[in-house]
Amino acid sequence: MQTISSYDFKGKRALIRVDFNVPLNENFEITDDTRMRAALPTIKKIIEGGGSPIIMSHLGRPKNGPEEKFSLKPLVNHLSELLDGATVKIAPDCIGDEVKAMAENVKPGEVLILENLRFYKEETKGDEEFAAKLAENGDCWVNDAFGTAHRAHASTAVIAKFFPNDKMFGYLIESEVKSLDKVVKEPQRPLTAIMGGAKVSSKITIIENLLDKVDNLILGGGMKFTFIKAHGGKVGSSICEDDFLETALNIEKLAKEKGVNLYMASDVLAADAFSNDANTKILPVGEIPDGWMGLDAGPDSIESFKKVIEKSGTILWNGPIGVFEMEAFAKGTKEIGEAVVEATKNGAFSLVGGGDSVAAVNQFGFADGVSYISTAGGALLEYLEGKTLPGVAAVRGE
Repeated sequence: MQTISSYDFKGKRALIRVDFNVPLNENFEITDDTRMRAALPTIKKIIEGGGSPIIMSHLGRPKNGPEEKFSLKPLVNHLSELLDGATVKIAPDCIGDEVKAMAENVKPGEVLILENLRFYKEETKGDEEFAAKLAENGDCWVNDAFGTAHRAHASTAVIAKFFPNDKMFGYLIESEVKSLDKVVKEPQRPLTAIMGGAKVSSKITIIENLLDKVDNLILGGGMKFTFIKAHGGKVGSSICEDDFLETALNIEKLAKEKGVNLYMASDVLAADAFSNDANTKILPVGEIPDGWMGLDAGPDSIESFKKVIEKSGTILWNGPIGVFEMEAFAKGTKEIGEAVVEATKNGAFSLVGGGDSVAAVNQFGFADGVSYISTAGGALLEYLEGKTLPGVAAVRGE
């Protein structure tokens, strides 16, 4: 398998699938360029190697072919700025004779952005003929869009067949896959997964898959109340999925059978309203009265979680422990984050993934203290579920 570090890009047109699906305001100004910045190392590597990056991406969800509001034109000047003034041009389309001519004439060091791939329904359908037309614009294919790696689209997977010896991961997707493999394939022991968030239903498959891999599983957030109620506990007005009580009991049974240590809160910080200004009190987790709800882990629970985390060799954190967006209920998530940072300092490998966890890490200033932050959404979750990602398999030739 080719790698971006060793491939010779000199004189080559490198088709790069990136995720430039960035938010734009009503004036078509980029409000968050995180995804563009994430692709810079790959784009710069190709330029420095004497090649010409040809950028492919989608933006938004156009339904009726080309629409100006979904054009990639607003990204041109900003990408040029991010690349220290490099010449960046945009093609009028992503396929066709005019685009092909532009791609053939692009000079080394120049960047060409192809217009929104999703102006064609063939992109999301994984149409092979469309992929072949895209492939005509480049000499090699680099997949650097982990956020779309779980989709078997024309530009993320199908196109690979037209570059049997000239396909590779970009730096972003390479680091995502390596970091995830450190968790799911070759972890330092003990491996601890911290699964938070509101619902069991959205995490069942991940939890079930992780039970084959982890030594410790900490269940935090609102999902724990489904487990507590399944044992007859009183959860008051806390979030709870009554349809998943049996599922919760099965997960506990499975964990026991597989020798996984399962940790849940023994006490909670409960409130009489979903508000920063609510009245609060510490209660045993199964003794929450009507009209009250658990919104954060209690002090005893936090201490027991921290002890497990600090002794871990590998840590996966997906989902907050409480409603960290409100200061009154942020303590659990913050202290768990501090414990993850401390364990990392002591040699553990820590991966944080999932929107809310990443937001919490950034809010509390822990980003530099963890080993890796995954910005992918669906692709990350599907990888943790043990599913094959088409965009990864296509590069590996699986």
